Amino acid sequence: MKIKKEVKIGIITTLAIACFLYGFNFLKGKNFFSKQRTFYAVYNDIDGLVEANHILINGFKIGMVGKIKIMPNSNGQICVALIVENEVPIPRNSTAKVVSSDLLGSKAVSLLLGTESNLAKTGDTLLSSQEDNLKQAVNKTIAPLQVKAQALLSSLDSLMIEFKQVFNENTQKNLSKSFESIKDAIASLEVTSFRLDTLVKTEKGKISSILTKLNKIAGTLSDNSDKLGNVISNFSNISDSLAKSNIKSAILNADNTLKQTSEIFTKINNGQGTMGLLVNNDSLYRKLDKTSEDLDKLLKDVRLNPNRYINIRNKRKPYKD
Repeated sequence: MKIKKEVKIGIITTLAIACFLYGFNFLKGKNFFSKQRTFYAVYNDIDGLVEANHILINGFKIGMVGKIKIMPNSNGQICVALIVENEVPIPRNSTAKVVSSDLLGSKAVSLLLGTESNLAKTGDTLLSSQEDNLKQAVNKTIAPLQVKAQALLSSLDSLMIEFKQVFNENTQKNLSKSFESIKDAIASLEVTSFRLDTLVKTEKGKISSILTKLNKIAGTLSDNSDKLGNVISNFSNISDSLAKSNIKSAILNADNTLKQTSEIFTKINNGQGTMGLLVNNDSLYRKLDKTSEDLDKLLKDVRLNPNRYINIRNKRKPYKD
């Protein structure tokens, strides 16, 4: 029996339509030849996640993202269907996290398996989370740097203000004068160095002679080290003798004597006692002076007029035993 040409075309067309439908549904995440489980996750933002993106567990593909739709009366929350083809057990508290699958920004869903013993069934809603996108990651990285940069700029601003206050016109003038003084000091040091160099050159012979004499003196001291040791020993003995002598008592007695003498002079200055009266009261001096003057007049009168005081005519006979 010969198959007609029209039948062949019909069979080929049917097979092509079937392959197209299978491929289309495969791209949408549907595989008619494998057992599929469908889970759901609700997100506030899917960050570019689209249908047919991979579902991964530790980087291993286990399914594809199915239909994505906005949930009604949910303030814009998005429900994502997760079609899992692998038979791997998924606990109910597992988390479906939206992550970046490559550096180009492609998205995927990474299943973070939970620890519950109860396994999720088809139609269950898993926990959801989202990885920080590039902008959020950059902002988190830059935010501390921005705070530090602002603090650094504030410090630099304060430093510049203080710098301006310190380096005002008067300070600049003082600095200029200081630099000039330093320059003059360096020039003076150069002149002094030149003079010292000249002095060393001109007095080289004398310096050599002085050093030779010092060397001889050092040799003499070295040769007479025993004698110097004896001298030092004698001084040590003398110092020990002085230390053992009663110098402290003598110094204390001298100090007491000086104190007593000071007290005596204090009393004399205050007019206490006979010496005090003599020193501080001039009446006695005046009386003594007047007595001396009267005595002088009497002696002059006796010399000039002895008859007034001595009777020459009344001579007594000498006394005889």
